Amino acid sequence: MTLAGALVVLFVTDAAARHTWKTASPMTWSRRALAAFFSFTGSMHFVQPGFFEAIVPPAIESMKKEAVVVSGIAEIAGAVAVLHPATRRLGRWGLLGLLLAVFPANVHMAVNPEQVKGLDLSKVPRWALWARLPLQPLAMLWVWRATRD
Repeated sequence: MTLAGALVVLFVTDAAARHTWKTASPMTWSRRALAAFFSFTGSMHFVQPGFFEAIVPPAIESMKKEAVVVSGIAEIAGAVAVLHPATRRLGRWGLLGLLLAVFPANVHMAVNPEQVKGLDLSKVPRWALWARLPLQPLAMLWVWRATRD
C-alpha cells in the first residue's frame, strides 16, 4: 500500500469511528489538515531532496543526506500518528520535537542565504526568509492544539 493509500484509509477510519464528514468538529478537520500538511512536506524530502539538503546548517553538513531522509520519515510518521487516538500523543511529541530540531536550518537560511545552494535571492526576497521564522512557533501551536483529545 502506498503512503497516499494508507492516509486515505486512516482518514476514512478516523471519520467513521468518530464523526461523519458533515459533523466532524473543527478540531478533527484541523488534525486532518495537519496530517495532510506533514505528509506532503515529508514526501517532498524525497521528491526534491536537493532543496532540503541545501538548507542543512554547516554543523551537520557531513550528514545532510541522512538528515533529510530522517526528517522526511519523521514528518510522514508524525502525520500518520496524529490521526489515530492511540498514537496521537506520540505523533504530537514527535512533530513538536521535529519542528524544534529543524528550526536551526530555517535560521541558517535567513542569516546566510548566500550559503544555500540554489536559492535565488532575486526571486525570494530576504525579508521572506526572516518572515518564515515566526511561523515555526505557530506550527508548533497548531500541532499542540490539533492533537489534543
